[in-house]
Amino acid sequence: MNSPTPSHQAVIAATRRWLERAVIGLNLCPFAKGVHVKEQIRYVVSDAADEENLLADLERELHMLLAAPPAEVDTTLLIHPAVLTAFEDFAAFLDVVNVVLRTQGLEGILQVASFHPDYAFAGTDPDDITNCTNRSPFPTLHLLREDSLDRAVAAFPDAAAIYERNLRTLRELGRDGWQALGVGAPLPTVRSK
Repeated sequence: MNSPTPSHQAVIAATRRWLERAVIGLNLCPFAKGVHVKEQIRYVVSDAADEENLLADLERELHMLLAAPPAEVDTTLLIHPAVLTAFEDFAAFLDVVNVVLRTQGLEGILQVASFHPDYAFAGTDPDDITNCTNRSPFPTLHLLREDSLDRAVAAFPDAAAIYERNLRTLRELGRDGWQALGVGAPLPTVRSK
């Protein structure tokens, strides 16, 4: 039996808490604080219950972001709590996202980053703490402007080092530290060998 989908307000509140405590609080993305403080992040909760409707929401939000002045909306978090809850399905859907960007002529203009409660990088165990760099309370597609990303990367002294620093941060924080942030579902139980 599926649990009821939380209200839009609860979904956005949990996502903001994750952004503030994990993404900004741990400095996983040094570019996030500026757009957060300036309130340039658009939070959208999709009511989609299937991939087709999520795709329609994604296309609409891509075009809304493109049309919005960057000073008002620089980035969008499209949160979809009722669809693609299995990480394997979510990962497969990302191929469709790339096709949409290409067919809509948006490559090089917009890009989509991905976050999921069960995110697991290829070649890692699901319980590897480093997966938490991309773990959010709900499946989320992060729509970004390439121009904004390019400016942020140019302003950061060593943008290429962010990934390695994030891995180190999560390893030092550990499972208990991540749990203490209160930003999402509990981590899987560590399997004994």
